[in-house]
Order: sequence, then structure tokens, then C-alpha cells
Amino acid sequence: MTTQFIERRLAGRCINTVTILDVVEQFDADGRLVTIYCGSGTQSPDIKPSGAAVLVHQFTIVGMPVLTFRVPDAAPMTLIINGDEVALTPAEREQESFDGLNSLLAERNGEGAETVLEWMRFHIDQQDLQAAVILDRARPGADPAFATKLKQCIVANELDVTVAILTSDLPLGKPDLPPEAHPFCVPEAPGKDRMEIPAASPWDAPIGALGWYEIARNRFLGMARAVANIDVHDLVPRDGASIFDRAQDARDGLITLSGRHCYPWRTPSGSRASFADHICVQFDATIGRKRWCIAPQKAPTNAVWRLVRVGNASPDRDKESTFFRHMALRHPTESVSKLVPKTSLVEHPQLVSLAKDYFGHKPVRVPKVAPVPLTKGRGRRAIVTTMKNEGPFILEWLAYHRAIGFDDILVYTNDCSDGTDTMLQLLMDKGYVTHRNNPYRGTKLRPQHAALQAAEEEPLICDAKWVTCIDVDEYVNIKTGDGTLDALFAAVPDANMIAMTWRLFGNSDIHGFADLPVTQQFTHCAPELARKPHQAWGFKTLFQNKGIFKKLGVHRPKGLNPQLWDSINWVNGSGRPLPHSLYRNGWRSTTRTYGYDLVQLNHYAVRSAESFLVKRDRGRVNHVDRDQGLAYWFRMNNNAEIELSVQSRLPMMHAELAKIMADPDIAAAHAHAVAAHHAKITELRSREDYAQFFKSLTGDRLQLLSRMHRHFGANVFLAGPDVIPDEILSRDPEGDWDFTVARSDETAH
Repeated sequence: MTTQFIERRLAGRCINTVTILDVVEQFDADGRLVTIYCGSGTQSPDIKPSGAAVLVHQFTIVGMPVLTFRVPDAAPMTLIINGDEVALTPAEREQESFDGLNSLLAERNGEGAETVLEWMRFHIDQQDLQAAVILDRARPGADPAFATKLKQCIVANELDVTVAILTSDLPLGKPDLPPEAHPFCVPEAPGKDRMEIPAASPWDAPIGALGWYEIARNRFLGMARAVANIDVHDLVPRDGASIFDRAQDARDGLITLSGRHCYPWRTPSGSRASFADHICVQFDATIGRKRWCIAPQKAPTNAVWRLVRVGNASPDRDKESTFFRHMALRHPTESVSKLVPKTSLVEHPQLVSLAKDYFGHKPVRVPKVAPVPLTKGRGRRAIVTTMKNEGPFILEWLAYHRAIGFDDILVYTNDCSDGTDTMLQLLMDKGYVTHRNNPYRGTKLRPQHAALQAAEEEPLICDAKWVTCIDVDEYVNIKTGDGTLDALFAAVPDANMIAMTWRLFGNSDIHGFADLPVTQQFTHCAPELARKPHQAWGFKTLFQNKGIFKKLGVHRPKGLNPQLWDSINWVNGSGRPLPHSLYRNGWRSTTRTYGYDLVQLNHYAVRSAESFLVKRDRGRVNHVDRDQGLAYWFRMNNNAEIELSVQSRLPMMHAELAKIMADPDIAAAHAHAVAAHHAKITELRSREDYAQFFKSLTGDRLQLLSRMHRHFGANVFLAGPDVIPDEILSRDPEGDWDFTVARSDETAH
């Protein structure tokens, strides 16, 4: 075998509404056949045979018609297209040039000749490659030197390989997408909702002309020994038999190639990424790229080559192979973090070995990070929270969490008008809490986020063994042992993170505010199996402060040090391990991950109807720009069933509360907060808008709906209670029925 370099064009053209990608002729025992490969949107009836041509076969590839005509040897190839007779010049088959060769089939979409050369050389070394057919996606005239430079590189490096470069006069990308190199086209790229996305660019957008793979088979590769469909930024390392040998040995001559995206940790300043820089994968990636390798002569005669699979053929699963897609070559960027969250990247030993041993390269390695040593023994347990106008509810919440085993409580307040901040300062002076003014002003951060950022520097948080971020309307309800943190930790001794899933407690049809314990008054809640509303299964996390994460978060710690991801032992409220997919961004449970057997978080989001008036007037500490109106009340007011598990902890809460209230200064501060709450309720109920709001909250309609949540679809909770017809109220809350609305809320069904 000697080096052979072939340059060809697809015979593509647009004729009225018909797009023809290529025209290929072949000869069989009965004479001449001409196959027309059409573009997307072309309708088969728009194309009719002319003269002596006879249609003998047709099928479609993802909406792209492929038509084969029998044409006399000497006759011109003409068709009637939308009523006009059109002469076509078919391309000849050149399969003999690839007869019996191990071949790659790829598209090049902007990659340089040096990258393509290295790609071929790697597969010659690792997979016994002998040939390649490459579709060059460049616009005509945009990169005229590519083929010449690649040929020069192949000759200069004495590669014994046959290469065909195909170009097209028509754009072959998807018409509605930006260039494929842009981060928008990377599935895992962060911040897509904030990206400035370029205009659609069919010349270099992701491939849309999926009939191209059949064109390559017909023109060049139908007689190849085996053909692997990967792209010029994909590498298939050797792992036992070559992929071409595996395809030869496979049932139907077909194997699957399963790809993983890989990334550099960082590229040296001012340089472009190389294959050898790519040493990282995402530890939590779940979906791989699928391609294939086929032995054409062993495959079914009706096999159809497509992008990610071969139609009418079944891959031999026992012979599957892995490849790596080098993302910073396909998507060049100055920062890897534009392509992938770096909190997900970990070194892959095989890639590191290839970089060092095969490429002889010293890539930028992932920095070493060691876990922070934990305090020996029990250690301290801390809560971080934010409050605004929560005065009447502070002492019960404080007493409860001290009683179950929390040692330190760090509270940030802002803009209080009911004495909350004064009471907390008093409690700080008495040694019960640490109180800080919320530093959110001037930071452009929401109050809760600003507080958590500040808390990261507080010694009591830095020194704590266990930390959680919960609100004053949330109670850690431990349902094992004696209901203390000690009992919980004994139940899951190896866990270092515990997800406490919300149980949404409603107002139990209590309208008026009373100075009684929240946990005692409100006993109705959502069922355990509560998929909707979306917030019903939110969770908060109790976690060991060992440096796996860099910062505090509302629902869970954030900023994972990916080097330590395998140190995580995160369990749900029943002690079962949570999947890796939650490690970076998870904030709510699912049907697979929820659990309440050991611990749940009782969430008293509404309390009484009167107290909810004050909550609405106060505003939210996180979503400060969102009104807590009827839709919020409807979502969060769940009265479907009675749940009393927290009641067994109330005696120890009352004992601790009695100790705190024995201090006359604290008792006076509490009385002041209760009076201020009553006064605010009176003021709000005297206003017409709040009076009407209160009437709606306490009416029969919303009380009935609070027991029907399990029957409603997600869009009902997004739209609010007004979309629910009155006839729904007569249905049995325990019955088997469902109701939802369209996303735009026009149609109920």
C-alpha cells in the first residue's frame, strides 16, 4: 500500500425547493444505477424520472429522501424536478481505493491540518488505520489551503494511508444553530441562558445532512474491511483487539463506539489546546456519545449508515469500545470553564497516561486538594440562618434545635421592624446565638446569599464539625432513636452529608395567630409521596465541614472540589446513598431519592393565615423580587394528612424553652415581638387589599384545594389556584383523578 490522496466534491445543488446533496452512479449485473441523495425538506413526489430512467428503490434518512433509478448505460441522467427537466452529472464510485482497508469516516469542521494529521497518526499506531474519508465542511474558498497542507503533512510524515477529502457547494449544517465551535453547542456548557449566541450558521453548525454517511458508503467505503464513524477530534485508544477487528468478529459486523467528553484542566496561557492537554472527564457524566464501527461486507445488505447508529443492524454489545471526544479542539476557547463546570472535572488515568507516555507531553494537572481534618470526637454542630421580622417564632425554633443537639446558631438579620434584631442581640449577649447584621447592601447579592458568603469566614462555622443552613420556619425532625443528632449520626455512621427532604406543613385551617408553638399547632402536611409542586421535595443538607465544598449554599454546600468527589458519602433521609448527579447542583428529591425514615425537614412555610399576611408584607430573603401571594399560599399550604412524628420531641423543646424564658429580659423581648406581630396583623387587616387577601386565604375554596395537591399537574401550581374550575372542588380528595392545564393556561383537561 502507498499513500493516496483523493480530493472530490459532492454533486450538490438546489433546484427550486429541492436540495440534492449528491448523485452517485454504480453498475451491477443488470446495468447502471444512479442514486440521488436529497436534503431535508425535499419531498419525493417533487422528483420524477425523465426519459428512460426508472425508479427502482427509495427510502428516507431522518426525513431526507434517497432515490435510486435504473438508467440505460448511454442515456443522460435527467429528472423532472418540480415540473422542470434537469440534467445531472453523477459521481463515479471509487470503492476500489478503499477495498479491504481499515477506514475512518469523519467530518472536519474547522480543525487544522495538524490536528487531522495527529488524529490519523494516532489511529495508525493504536488501531491499525489504513484509510480515511473526511468531509470538509468549510464554505467554498474559505479554507483553500487545508487539503494541500494536509497532503503535505501526510507525505512529510511518511504516513502509509489512503485519504479522501470531500467538499460541498452547499452548507450541510443545521440551519437554525450557531457555529458548532461555539460553547452553546456543548451539551454541558454552563450559563447557556446568559450566553450571547451568534446567528445561525449552516456552513459550520452541527451536521444536519445526515444522508452524508450513506453517500460515503456508496462512493467510497462499501468495500472497506471495516469503517469507524468518529470525528477528527475523537481518539479511540487501543484496548485489546482493534475496533476494526472487533467489527469483523461481531454479529452483523457492527459494534458500538461509546464516547466520553474530555477536557484540559487548563491550557498554558496563549496556546491552543492539544490532544495531549485533555486529561479530565466529568465524574458525574451519564450520557455518552454513540458512534459505530461496521464491517460492510458482513453487515446486512439493507443496513443504513447514520450519525449515531446503523439502521437495520444490531450492534454486538460484547465488543463495544470507548473513544474520547476532545472538547477544547472541537470548541476552542480561552477558558475551559466556558465549556464545562470545572467543579465536575477529574483526571482520567488513561488520558493522563496517553498524555505522558504516548504524546510525551506534560499537561497542566488538576491541583491536589486534601480534605480538612475533622475535629475528633463529637465536635460542634452549627446552623446558619437569616431572619427578618420573625420575632414571635425565634425562641421555639432556638429551643427545639438546641434540644436536639445543635451547639452554635449564627443568625443574620436585615431591616427588622418587630424587634427581631433586638431580641437576637439580647440572645447573643446571653450566649444563646451569634447575631450579625446582614451585609447584603451594596453587594448586588440577595440577603440570604450575602449572609452565607459572610458566614464562610465566621470561626464558629469554620470550626464546626457539622453545618446546615435552615430557616426559622424549618425544623430538623429526627425520627430515629431519641430524636437527637447523636441518634441520627449513629444511624448513618459513615455519612458525611445528609439530605433532609421537606415535608410541607400547611395551616391546618388555623386562621388566627396565637402565641403557641408552631410544631404543636400545625399538624397537617403533604404526603410523603409528593412529586408536585416542585418545591414539595426540596431538601436542605446537614454536612460535615471537611473541605469537600468551597462555600455554603441555601440547599447544600456548593463549589465542589472535584478532586474530592469520591470522598462524598451523601445519604437521603432514609440513609440511602444519593447518586453522583446530585453532587454539584441537586436541591430537590425525586421518586428515586426521597426518604423520610430517619430524618425530614418540617417546613412550616405558611403558619396561620394571619401570620402569612406579615410574611407577605415582609418579603422573601432569597427571591426578594417575588410576591408571596395566593399562588405561593396555594403551593405551600398542604393539609392532606396529619403527621405527628415531631410531637415526641416537644417535651425536650419545652424544657429548653422554659430555661430560656426564665430570663426576664428574654421573656420581655418575646412579649414585645408577639405584640408587634399582633399590631402588624391588625394594621394589615385594616387595609382593603390585605383584607381581601385574607378572605381568599381563609375561604372554603383554598381550604379544600389544600387537601388535593396530589391530583394537580405542575402547570397548575405555576399558574395558581384561579385556573382550577369550581367543579373540581366537589371531587373526592382521596379519589383516583388528575387535573392539569396547558403551560399557557388556556386549556384544561
